[in-house]
Amino acid sequence: MNTQSYLGRVILAGAGPGDPDLISVKALKYLQQADVVLTDRLVSPELIEKNARKDALVIYVGKQCSKGIHTPQQDINQLIVEFAQKGKLVLRLKGGDATLFSNILDELKTVKLHNIPYEIIPGISAALGAASYTGIPLTARGYSRGVRFLTLYDLSNVKYQQWTEWADTDDTLVFYMSGQKLLELTQKLYSFGIDPEKGIAIVQQATTPNQKTTILSFSDIRHKKLPEFQYVPTLIIIGNVVNLHEHYAWIKEGATSTSYFDNHKNIYQNAV
Repeated sequence: MNTQSYLGRVILAGAGPGDPDLISVKALKYLQQADVVLTDRLVSPELIEKNARKDALVIYVGKQCSKGIHTPQQDINQLIVEFAQKGKLVLRLKGGDATLFSNILDELKTVKLHNIPYEIIPGISAALGAASYTGIPLTARGYSRGVRFLTLYDLSNVKYQQWTEWADTDDTLVFYMSGQKLLELTQKLYSFGIDPEKGIAIVQQATTPNQKTTILSFSDIRHKKLPEFQYVPTLIIIGNVVNLHEHYAWIKEGATSTSYFDNHKNIYQNAV
């Protein structure tokens, strides 16, 4: 039997870092057309409320392990196949970019296995959004010639040589999904001799109305308390470029008291 005659299509798209205006035009068009939207936790609720079709099925498939919120990847894969095989246009909407720290490989394997047509649409990653909305260029002449996107999900896998190299490099280091490891990260880099004048930016809920930025230097961590890990996403930027924040910050931030991404959950159907 020719499955191509009834298969729908799957769009794997990045929604941007939080500000609903930062989605690409192409991804927005698919959001307005999709029969089914499988959305991550870190996608703007406002974006979906204002742009998804009123009759679209919006299913929340978010993850936040620190709070026990977890939709198994296998369940997401099954939903993708189920709706695509019913001839639906399925939008798999991911926070930030579609390909960076996003588990996209599991979903690509799934659609390929079932011969389902698909597209991948990039988005503005959290690192780029956080850098722009805090006035911190990730690279700048005289400050940094490179940038690295990293995660500290498993500290035990970081070897001695890696800590040494991170402490010595002039590259900007951007750590995703590492807010709960902030104390260990800063202490380790300090113990490995990082320049004490290098800056640390802790950016919570970047590009949203609840954005909160804390700036420290490595010399500060000896006598200043680190901010508590409260809301996701929390991004950590380390390097000489962080010291440019005081000159080029352009957003007036308020006190962060609520989670932007937990608002308006009533628009979602949970994955079962």
